[in-house]
Amino acid sequence: MSGFEPRVIVDTSLQEYFHDSVHDALSRQQLEAQPTTIAYLVNLLVSFLHTERLYHLTEDGPAFRPLAMRYADTLQELSPERRARALRELGDVALFVAGVFAESLNRKLVDVDYYAALGGGAYARLADTLRGPEAGGRSRDVFGELAAKFIDFADVLGEVAEHPEVRHHKDVLRLYERWLKTGSRRAAVRLRALGIEPNAGASRATH
Repeated sequence: MSGFEPRVIVDTSLQEYFHDSVHDALSRQQLEAQPTTIAYLVNLLVSFLHTERLYHLTEDGPAFRPLAMRYADTLQELSPERRARALRELGDVALFVAGVFAESLNRKLVDVDYYAALGGGAYARLADTLRGPEAGGRSRDVFGELAAKFIDFADVLGEVAEHPEVRHHKDVLRLYERWLKTGSRRAAVRLRALGIEPNAGASRATH
């Protein structure tokens, strides 16, 4: 399970920016976090600057995969390593969306509590699977803290989300939601210009 250690961020400038921003947000919210958890949050923000982290690749192109379906994937995985990877992906997507797209969630049938239940639960289960001498304590501690403080960390990501690159991804998701709900040709053209092919077979349901 050593592959679940927080990965190193290649882009130093973004790493430094998000590291400082996360620290500032934690300080303003009077919230404490382990250094390894802070590093994980920084890595999470940078990794989601890549659009493919938010969208599931299908035969028809990228599409946002609802959390309920991601959760079902974790139940169907028989391999412990693949199950752990699916749990981490579920937790990461839930935390990022709950933090960066909190305003969008307010307009939906499901709210941040739903994301906290699935995402926080995924992190908690992941922490449990990482028990044992071969798993390494740091990863377990990180995912345990992410589970215990899911809403707090979502608030931290929300505060950091004023970064222009993160706002770009807000625009991408809003465009995709508009296309799903209305079939807007203008939205489809703008999505293609961003490298995202609208999925004609996608469900028009909310997250």
